[in-house]
Amino acid sequence: MKKRLTMKKRGERIVVALGGNALIKKGQKPTISNQSKTARKSLEYLIPLIKNNHVLITHGSGPQVGDVLLQNQLSKLKVSPLPLDVIDAEVQGELGYILEQNLQNIFAEKKINKRVMSILTQVIVDKNDPAFKHPTKPIGQFYSKAQAAKLKKKGIHIVEQIGKGWRRVVASPKPKSIDDVDIIEHLISKGIVIIAAGGGGIPVIKEKNKIYGIQAVIDKDLASACLANSINASTLIILTDELCVYLNYKRPNQKPLRKLNITQAQTYFKQGQFPSGSMGPKIEASITFLKKGGKKAIITSSSSLQKALKGQAGTTITR
Repeated sequence: MKKRLTMKKRGERIVVALGGNALIKKGQKPTISNQSKTARKSLEYLIPLIKNNHVLITHGSGPQVGDVLLQNQLSKLKVSPLPLDVIDAEVQGELGYILEQNLQNIFAEKKINKRVMSILTQVIVDKNDPAFKHPTKPIGQFYSKAQAAKLKKKGIHIVEQIGKGWRRVVASPKPKSIDDVDIIEHLISKGIVIIAAGGGGIPVIKEKNKIYGIQAVIDKDLASACLANSINASTLIILTDELCVYLNYKRPNQKPLRKLNITQAQTYFKQGQFPSGSMGPKIEASITFLKKGGKKAIITSSSSLQKALKGQAGTTITR
């Protein structure tokens, strides 16, 4: 007999955004086995939080989307290539499965009476978002200068990442809303741990009550903030490979930031302290979340999470 869903009232609503390093570490081969092992370790850090709260988990997918793009390129003469929105969906399903299964097994081993569900999430964007005219999101493999020149002639947007090579960039529109958020709301209110908006979700546009996929990759931190506001979460936790946010990052005068309010965060953001390819979207997501009703945003590493929740590590941003 299936278990009935019962109302769970205790604890806060918290959205935890796992970074790409939560699924694959730098230098690891991106095999399913390695991703599963890394995912399990990352999830174990969340267990104390999950036990006492209503937790929704999001995650990045940059490397995995790049791998599927490469598969498309290598097999395009034999198999029809997939459009980018379908790749987003494919990778979201793959990683959601890995996270869901590992979390289920942890619950069983630790005798935690919780259920988990991964939801394929469509995220609505504006088809007139300026991002579609100015692609900025790097995805996929790195190319040589000669390869990049050939791709540019084909109309593909390419940028150089200093010291690494050239890479394809795609549009990264801002998320407007989460489609069918009422389903997520219903499930989380029943105490189910939800995995949603993986890789920023599947970018779609809505016209005359119909939904259509669009070629883009949404930033997962901004999508996480949008989702957190949509379910009235009190806290947004963004886990990365850094212990906290820094001023003058990787310079001789680097300084850790432990506590910030919105005004301070906005000031540093406008000063260009947080690069768009790393900490920038995390700060922007935190500011957006707090401005729209959130109480607290925390940026830290998975291993420092418990200390960060006590204010002893990481960076905490409040109103």
